[in-house]
Amino acid sequence: MISDGRNADAGTMNEYARQRAGRLSRRSFLAGSAISLGALGLAGCANPDGMSLAEAAKVYGPVPEEKFPIPAVDVSKVNPKYFRRTVRYETAEAPGTLIVDPKNYYVYRVEEDGMATRYGANVGRQGFLWSGDAYVGRKSEWATWTPPREMIKRQPEVAKYARGMPGGLDNPLGARTLHLYQNGVYTLYTIYATSDPESIGSGVTSGCVGLLSQDMIQLYDSTPVKTKVVVLPA
Repeated sequence: MISDGRNADAGTMNEYARQRAGRLSRRSFLAGSAISLGALGLAGCANPDGMSLAEAAKVYGPVPEEKFPIPAVDVSKVNPKYFRRTVRYETAEAPGTLIVDPKNYYVYRVEEDGMATRYGANVGRQGFLWSGDAYVGRKSEWATWTPPREMIKRQPEVAKYARGMPGGLDNPLGARTLHLYQNGVYTLYTIYATSDPESIGSGVTSGCVGLLSQDMIQLYDSTPVKTKVVVLPA
């Protein structure tokens, strides 16, 4: 069959359209792949456990307005799973209660609706772990630290502080301290601010619980005297 010019032109146009469509489809595919790969790359930079290092550097940055200016935390020395985070946490305890989980090195502040603010912590070393209920009997900012007699016997080098070590960056209690009581009696245990990022996630104390200074300041501000504290078994 002999086709006329219009059919020939139509065939040429159809072929061109098919080729163009093919180029557009391939271009769209490549563009989509690039976007997908970019998204995967960004996802790889995200921390599935919460803050990225960049976010943590801001949260744990310097606190210059303090009585003793607090330097920034070297966040590279902290396992990211111990950065502050809001998490789902089912408990029968009332909002505001503090729950210490020494087995996993966390302190939780119970919030509303089954949530909690979770902080990474250091806890008591082997032989100094304890569990039970207590409450915040008093609060201190830049507290004086006085080593107990038992500690002086174990570590004679701290005897020079038997009359108290004034508050400051070198003071073991740091910027903020929650003093724990049971039945009206001070237990000698505290939740305190540590300036040692490498201690978070380890058992290093004589039964006290340490949070990074920036975390401890936040917890201190939201925790009134008489707040219940539950220390779970290790």
